Amino acid sequence: MSPLSCLTSPATSPSGCRSLYYRAMSHDVMGFSAFWAGLVISLQYFATLLSRPHAGRYADLLGPKKIVVFGLCGCFLSGLGYLTAGLTASLPVISLLLLCLGRVILGIGQSFAGTGSTLWGVGVVGSLHIGRVISWNGIVTYGAMAMGAPLGVVFYHWGGLQALALIIMGVALVAILLAIPRPTVKASKGKPLPFRAVLGRVWLYGMALALASAGFGVIATFITLFYDAKGWDGAAFALTLFSCAFVGTRLLFPNGINRIGGLNVAMICFSVEIIGLLLVGVATMPWMAKIGVLLAGAGFSLVFPALGVVAVKAVPQQNQGAALATYTVFMDLSLGVTGPLAGLVMSWAGVPVIYLAAAGLVAIALLLTWRLKKRPPEHVPEAVSSS
Repeated sequence: MSPLSCLTSPATSPSGCRSLYYRAMSHDVMGFSAFWAGLVISLQYFATLLSRPHAGRYADLLGPKKIVVFGLCGCFLSGLGYLTAGLTASLPVISLLLLCLGRVILGIGQSFAGTGSTLWGVGVVGSLHIGRVISWNGIVTYGAMAMGAPLGVVFYHWGGLQALALIIMGVALVAILLAIPRPTVKASKGKPLPFRAVLGRVWLYGMALALASAGFGVIATFITLFYDAKGWDGAAFALTLFSCAFVGTRLLFPNGINRIGGLNVAMICFSVEIIGLLLVGVATMPWMAKIGVLLAGAGFSLVFPALGVVAVKAVPQQNQGAALATYTVFMDLSLGVTGPLAGLVMSWAGVPVIYLAAAGLVAIALLLTWRLKKRPPEHVPEAVSSS
């Protein structure tokens, strides 16, 4: 299972290099403004968001292995786009277009490789272990993003954007060569549900995920500003605590979802995340904020796999790829809107308020999940058994 999860690393590690794309465009190479740099960086996330439902549908139709290889090929081609963008830096407009193309291809590759690898793992170990597969996939993805940033800095200082592009291409090529000989999981036979029907079965779980993701978003985006507003040092260490709690919780409780059910795990996680966010919001000392961040990371850690298990089981097996992809879109959307909305709240009421507001959103997610546990949708018998 974990070797298949590792195939998502080449798709996600370039995402940890956002600041390097910004630097290459704004100052060092191309001379574009911060606006254009931010636009190019955002293109990847729009591409991931828009292509994710297609990734799930094609995984159901063609099998997850083909989708993973397709996504990894996209990562390789994105590196080729960055390479040509660096080589044509003397022609800024052409270089910009090539960099945009590379970011779009990377976004598509990331959605296909990420969705496909999870379904591939489920096909190998069985649907009983969906929660563990999703958890391991998340650990590897998060680790790849964390490693991508420092390694990207090293390679960028060593050889600029071209060196970074060559590394991306090399890692993607190795992943493709590792993926090809692995056993294929056959696509499930049966009539696929239309997207609207899949959305109707998973949207409540997706909404709970989206609300809970707000806590992750405000910590990842604004904890540095929070520490600055308080006049404290240690924002970087707080982010490290969050990451350690996130990964550590998944490692410590690998069987929790199977033992007590996805909805029960989700409600416990929401409660812990709420306490953590409230501690950050009312913190008067740095240690309070650090404990809050630690609890928020531990609480959010199992939300995605816990609700994901129930969401995927809400549809027939031949539609599980579409269900997983549609469910994931809610997190993508949440993280996309959390930044600007939290920024508006912060400018109006101050930085600490955004953590209290996020705690309120997670509380709504808790109530929604409690309702799903007590009154599961009629078309989702699995929701009862997983509760």
